[in-house]
Amino acid sequence: MALGVLGVYAHPDDEAIWTGGTLAKYAAEGARTAVLTCTWAEGVRVTELARSLEILGAGEPRLLGYADAGKPESAPGSPRFVDVPLDEAVGRVVAHIREFRPDVVLTFDGYGSSGHQDHVHTHRVTVAAVEAAGYDQLYPEAGEPWRPKALYLATIPRSVVAAHWEAVFGSPPAPGLTLPGVTDDQVSAHVDVARWAEVKWAAMHAHESEVARGASMTLLTSLPEPARAQMLANEWYRRISFTAGPHEGLLT
Repeated sequence: MALGVLGVYAHPDDEAIWTGGTLAKYAAEGARTAVLTCTWAEGVRVTELARSLEILGAGEPRLLGYADAGKPESAPGSPRFVDVPLDEAVGRVVAHIREFRPDVVLTFDGYGSSGHQDHVHTHRVTVAAVEAAGYDQLYPEAGEPWRPKALYLATIPRSVVAAHWEAVFGSPPAPGLTLPGVTDDQVSAHVDVARWAEVKWAAMHAHESEVARGASMTLLTSLPEPARAQMLANEWYRRISFTAGPHEGLLT
């Protein structure tokens, strides 16, 4: 069976911003790829998500259907994802892992890659679900146990953040400011996605409502060219392995 890569994210557009190049690269190389999104139900943003996934080669949207922490209109009548009992959320992600049977799961790092509370919660739920999915004692109703080989946490080296901070924000980081990302020695996998940068860029722009809203997508699209080129051509991860030995066939 071809390598399976499942991404688990908080919102529509996270898949393109944080791991779009990785998804496009592995889909082009014949991997099975899919994306599970924890917030938002049907609507414009899900339509945009479907277009992004089509561009990235990642199939149809998989939705948990919970509400965005700051936007109750994202899933009318559903609780905010951050308020859902942990056991419920983990069990639902476990079901997707066991159904898709990925070798690799992608999600945010412990800071949520950017600090957003939905991102942080997605990290916590996904880490617990990847671990739980391999135990037949846990969530037996969610399908046959499956243990991914590795979990990859999307992050940014602090050196990259520091190099472009002044160009983006107009001044150097304030003394004592804690920057996003991790120290460079904590980055355990780098994926060169330069060949798929245009695909990633197109998937990001499929989220037209976010570009128009002036959210984080606008920050990315307005980056100075050197910073934008670096962010589009490279994706970085912290790897948590669940198998011993070398990692042939996994992300490099």
